[in-house]
Amino acid sequence: MFVIDSGQPLLTAAAMRTAESTAIAAGTAAMTLMERAAAGAARAILAYAPARRATILCGPGNNGGDGYGIALLLAQAGVTVTVAADAPPAAEPAATMAQRWRAHGGAVVPLIEAPPAPLIIDALYGIGLSRPVPEAVQAALDRLRGVGRVVAIDIASGLHADTGQLLGQPLAAELTVAFGAAKPGHVLGEGASVSGRLAVIDIGVPLASSLRLTAPPRLIGPAPDAHKYSRGWVMMVEGTSGHGGAAGLSGLAALRSGAGLVTLAGEAGGRAPAMALMRRSDDEAAALLADPRMGAVVIGPGMESGPRARGWLRRLQWAGRPTVIDAGALRLLDPAILGMPAVLTPHEGEFAQLFGPVGDDRLGAVLRASAKTGAVVLLKGRATIIAAPDGRAAINAHAAPWLATAGSGDVLAGMIAALLAQGHPLFEAACAATWLHGEAGRRLGPGGIADDLIASLPAVLSSL
Repeated sequence: MFVIDSGQPLLTAAAMRTAESTAIAAGTAAMTLMERAAAGAARAILAYAPARRATILCGPGNNGGDGYGIALLLAQAGVTVTVAADAPPAAEPAATMAQRWRAHGGAVVPLIEAPPAPLIIDALYGIGLSRPVPEAVQAALDRLRGVGRVVAIDIASGLHADTGQLLGQPLAAELTVAFGAAKPGHVLGEGASVSGRLAVIDIGVPLASSLRLTAPPRLIGPAPDAHKYSRGWVMMVEGTSGHGGAAGLSGLAALRSGAGLVTLAGEAGGRAPAMALMRRSDDEAAALLADPRMGAVVIGPGMESGPRARGWLRRLQWAGRPTVIDAGALRLLDPAILGMPAVLTPHEGEFAQLFGPVGDDRLGAVLRASAKTGAVVLLKGRATIIAAPDGRAAINAHAAPWLATAGSGDVLAGMIAALLAQGHPLFEAACAATWLHGEAGRRLGPGGIADDLIASLPAVLSSL
């Protein structure tokens, strides 16, 4: 029903340095790369944040070199530019770029004397920062806080490029101009809050990465001769009495995401949320696991610990069907002996119970959890991280705060199961469903509940 494409690559700081070194070894001069970066950034700045005056904060490394190059190009475009720097770059090609600025007659003042301007361009550290911002530099940033529009070059100073961890108090940017590819720190941690709009400039380096942003899937629709089983059969193992609504949300979400048939397993009581949802007893549903048409299973929403839940997990391990394991079922897992094709969908607290605290390196933690279990692990949060045992990972930054509502995770579990039942691989199904879930959240708006997420899915799919 969908074509699921890889999204834009994300490069860590080390991977970006490797890409640049590879391009240089293949014959592209380092100065050429810096000139491309400066030219692309200047174009983006003039298009997005034109101003008559600009102050550019330049550091002593290559990010500062980019800043001097941008200063020269903006000045040539008629912008009055002041560069603020405490020390000129010592290494090439940044040193030559700074010399070009001085040869042009450009002004350079100490950082602490950086004048306020309608446009502030942060070219202090870029992706190379791995320790706290020095106090004197932080003081210079603080003097300019709230003054003018801010553009960050590659990444806001004070933000770790790989984790989004704060290493200072960055100036929140309206625009971040990234070179080659976006970095994980743009979307993880505090990155989303301080990076603003992201513009990626192609500087001609090879982009090889196992880390991607999620992307919208392409809807191709069912075949003309499709029937309910070919569109995907999903089983939802209901929770205990009084919690059956969670599995109902998952089941209805699976139907709205394109599944042809959804069976609720159990007798949690109450009416199913849609007449199209079929309910079977545990014994009847367990027998259905032998049917080769059964495409995927969800277990966990509304489920409490007990013999029934453990029995269902054992059945699913034996059956070997693609399974989404969520909520209550996560608490029953032994990650070392999972033994089934699965997508685990913990929030941070559930993740900590299974694998220990997430820590600052969220991406690394999820990759290690996936390698340990052999399952795809999806850590829900402001930026959801999906990791596969083969080392691939994706970050979904296409979300909204309206998703922080009861039942939202149950909806996601059902959406993933629908894509699994349609034959999509575990990692790809989790990535595509997470993007679609985020799009539904963006349409939800204030006052929306999980039921409204499901109601929006037909419009979301029709827009693809």
